[in-house]
Amino acid sequence: MKAFGKFDPHARLPLRRFEVYFGIKARDGAEGWKSSYESVQKLLNHLARYTRSDGSREKYLDLLRRFCEWSGYNPNELSQLPKEKVESLIQSFADELAAMDRSKAYVNSVIKKLKTFFRSNGYKDLDIATHFVPTRYRKRPEYVPTKEEVYAMADAAGSLRNRAIILFLWSSGLRVSTLCALNYGDVADEVEGGETHIMVPVYPEMKGRVADACKGNIPYYTFICMEAGEALRSYLREREEKYGIAREEPLFSSAWTLWQRDERPSKRLGRRGVLLIVKRAAKLAGIEKWRYVSPHCLRKAFESVLVSPTIDGGRLDKATQEFFMGHILPGTQDVYYDKTKVDFHRKEYAKLDFSRSKAARTTDKLIDIEELEAHFSEGWTFVAKVSDSKVVVRRKFL
Repeated sequence: MKAFGKFDPHARLPLRRFEVYFGIKARDGAEGWKSSYESVQKLLNHLARYTRSDGSREKYLDLLRRFCEWSGYNPNELSQLPKEKVESLIQSFADELAAMDRSKAYVNSVIKKLKTFFRSNGYKDLDIATHFVPTRYRKRPEYVPTKEEVYAMADAAGSLRNRAIILFLWSSGLRVSTLCALNYGDVADEVEGGETHIMVPVYPEMKGRVADACKGNIPYYTFICMEAGEALRSYLREREEKYGIAREEPLFSSAWTLWQRDERPSKRLGRRGVLLIVKRAAKLAGIEKWRYVSPHCLRKAFESVLVSPTIDGGRLDKATQEFFMGHILPGTQDVYYDKTKVDFHRKEYAKLDFSRSKAARTTDKLIDIEELEAHFSEGWTFVAKVSDSKVVVRRKFL
C-alpha cells in the first residue's frame, strides 16, 4: 500500500480468499492451480478439460468456498456426503439466494456450478429444482442507446481515447473483455495501411492477456466504421506523440495516475475502467437512463445496426450477422460458412448504416482553454485537449 491508503500497483498481488481456503499457492507455473484438497483438484482437472479460462476457475472456486462456509463442511467432507444430503444442501443454498432477491438466472448458474463440482467427484443425476426464467427475463435494468445517442456519447466522452473506445465498441460489437485484450499489433497493419473499415481479429490466444477475451474459444473477426477508424487514428497519433507506441502494447492503455507516466502505455485498460468511461459519457450526453448504459449495451446497439436495412436498402444475410457477433452458426451451417473471405466480409460490413442523422450536423472548433466556459454556455461540448492552452469543442446543429 502507499500513503493515504492508495494501492501500490507494483506490489505483488496477495492470494485471494478462495485460494487460501483451498490451499492454492500459485496461479501459474508447475504449482499453478494446484489444491491441497483432492475433491477441489478433481474439479480443477475437470475444468481444465473444457476451458483454459482463469476467469471460469475463479468463479467456480469462489462459489464453492462460499458454499463450504455456508454448509460448515470442507470440500472433501462434502464429496463424501450421501446424495440426498447433497441435494438438500444445494437446494437450500439456492433457495436462500433467491430469497435475497438474486436474479433467477444467477441462482440457476449457482446450481449448475455446484452440480459440476459434485459430478466431478462421482455424483450423477442430482435432483435439484431450478427457477423458471421467462423469455427476455433480465434482473438488472439496461438501456440500449440509439444511434444518435451513441454519437452524443462519443462527442461528450472527454478525450480522444474515450471517444475512440465508445465508437470502437459500438461499431465492432466487441465484448468488453475482448476490447481490453487487444494489442496495437492486432490492428496496426490496417491502421497504418489506411483501411477505411479496419478489421479487428478475435482469437483464443488473447485469453492469455485477459481471461474472458475470446468467449467459447471462437475465433472470428469484425470491423469498425469509418468514424470509429478516424477516432482511433486520432487517439493513436496523440499517444505516439506523448509516449510512442509498440505493437505488443495494449491498443487502449490505462491512464491510471498511480502508474508512472512511462509505464501507462504498457498497462492494459480494465473492464471496470471501460464501464466508467461508458457511463460517464452517457451521463454527459444527457441520456436520461445513463445509469443503465453499459459496454454490453453498445454491443446490443451494434446488433440493432446489423439487423436494420443497409445503405443499399437490403439486409445482411443472417449467417453474416451472426458471424460479426462472434456466434456459432446453428447446426451444420457453421462448418460450411466460409470465414476466410476477409474482402467479402469487409464489403458486407461497409453496407451497414452507421451514418449520423441527416437532420443533424456537427462542427468542431479549436479554442483557447480560457474560452471553454463561455462555449459551454452556448451549447458546445468538450472533445479533446490538444495542448496545455488549446482544446477542441463540438456543437450539433439541427
